[in-house]
Amino acid sequence: MLCLKSFSRASLFDEFEIEIKEEIFSQYKYALIYIGVDLTREDVQEALLNCIEGFEDAMRATIAYWYWLTENSQPFYASASLIQAISQRWDSRYWKDEYLDNPNFKNPSQVFWEEAGRVWGQDSRNQIIADVTEEYILLRTGKTLSLAVATRWGWERVREYARSQQLEAEEQLSVRSRLRNAPD
Repeated sequence: MLCLKSFSRASLFDEFEIEIKEEIFSQYKYALIYIGVDLTREDVQEALLNCIEGFEDAMRATIAYWYWLTENSQPFYASASLIQAISQRWDSRYWKDEYLDNPNFKNPSQVFWEEAGRVWGQDSRNQIIADVTEEYILLRTGKTLSLAVATRWGWERVREYARSQQLEAEEQLSVRSRLRNAPD
């Protein structure tokens, strides 16, 4: 799971401060990834972790700058832009809240959840899936499936797998029930 706490030097920072930043960061991380910010780079991580003032402004300004450069067909150096936005304390005066409405900026787990509801129908999805995280899908049976694997498999295979898991769970429950009720 991609979060500030997972950054290599996060343990050197105050846990409370990281939690506060994490709440803000989670709103923008998928947008930053989509526009090309490499969050695995040490210099990017250092800039984000060391940012004291203007944390949200820097991320917003970077995304707004990406929009502007894209509209004007100019090259964009995402990681360098974010680092510069943090170090030079760019403000977010050009930010528009609707920027985050870009479907490419959505959390992959949210995209999967919404798409499953669209493809299977919400009732069917809700009977099959309990939760979707950044890493896995939790089925109602308690079994998990990697989100990456589910994406590769496609909708029908995931549904077939989930249904087979449901049938297996029901069979196990039935066997346990018969064993409990069997005469000694």
